[in-house]
Amino acid sequence: MHTRITTLLAGIALAFGTAAYAAGDHGAGHDHKPLHGGVVVEASDMDFELVAAAGAISLYIRDHGKPARIEGASAKLTLLNGKDKTEVQLLPAGDRLQAQGDFKAGPGTKAVAAVALPGKKPVNVRFALK
Repeated sequence: MHTRITTLLAGIALAFGTAAYAAGDHGAGHDHKPLHGGVVVEASDMDFELVAAAGAISLYIRDHGKPARIEGASAKLTLLNGKDKTEVQLLPAGDRLQAQGDFKAGPGTKAVAAVALPGKKPVNVRFALK
């Protein structure tokens, strides 16, 4: 009886371990490194890189390692700094979604982006700036 249970548990562990490994491995060229000096988060099989710089905040989107189509895309970004909450609309600007202005975004800032891409389901992406 113990042998059957042990064998069953080992089989389950092996199956889930393999599934988790397969889900995390997207093949060559799909690492999750920042390309623009920001913070990268994966959601819905896409990489979202949030870059907070002086005078602008940008969101770069990659689909399996390649820049995603952002024509017609938009995002609402909510920045949280302690009790302060700022909402910003990001719109296409070249190869990214962007908003111009002075934003309180630095180490410890949390951000949530509600992203709408043409032909895809909307996705919420959470960031913690370093």
